[in-house]
Amino acid sequence: MPENPITDLKWYAANGVDLAVEDEPIDQFAASKPPARPASVPVAPVLSAAPALGNEPETVREAEELAAGAENLDALRERFDRFSGCPLKLRATQLVFADGNPEGRVMFIGEAPGADEDIQGKPFVGRAGRLLDRMLAAIDLDRSKVYIANTVPWRPPGNRNPTDQEIAPCLPFLKRQVELAQPEIIVTLGLVATRVVFDDPKLTISRTRGQWRDLQFGSWTGPAMATLHPAFLLRQPLQKREVWKDMLALQERLEPL
Repeated sequence: MPENPITDLKWYAANGVDLAVEDEPIDQFAASKPPARPASVPVAPVLSAAPALGNEPETVREAEELAAGAENLDALRERFDRFSGCPLKLRATQLVFADGNPEGRVMFIGEAPGADEDIQGKPFVGRAGRLLDRMLAAIDLDRSKVYIANTVPWRPPGNRNPTDQEIAPCLPFLKRQVELAQPEIIVTLGLVATRVVFDDPKLTISRTRGQWRDLQFGSWTGPAMATLHPAFLLRQPLQKREVWKDMLALQERLEPL
């Protein structure tokens, strides 16, 4: 835990703490109690509550309509930036839409932006991004030849995984992004992206990685493969040998195309 006050504040902000507290604890339950009403004053019933952000049907329908109306990736980005149905947007610095070449043969899909991505507005630009660049270079690829996106374009507080409620309103935009880019191959990076793209909340990355599947994602159909996330490899470097196998499989798949 840092001791410098400025560093402390940055640390709290990075982990999603956005409210100050008092020196003494406050009983919020007692503070929120309404004043007692005289027995003769009737209490009006609560008819409805304000709709929640996230995977409410109305929010998802709005996302589907906005995404479907985008005729190109620039229009999709602009519509996504205006969309306010994902709770993550409230705390993120900016939209992190994509990087690389939208006409690239391979589209990589990760889970969510981190702190560096939130600042720069591009996916995979921190330590994990530099490792991804090295993974691509090992099979003669770079960002001028691939397209990179995430399941959600706003950073979750503390770099945690996005929740289902945060992913659901973003999914129509991701599907439309794939439909407009029309990659020949999709490669998912990590468990979250793999479960979303493969539409299977129970699969495990250890059993799925390295296996080719014919996939339909939105109106797009084609081969897809999962591999481990570069951030995981930074914590578990011995697993790089498994990802190396996946990269070789990708290279082999690209050659006949």
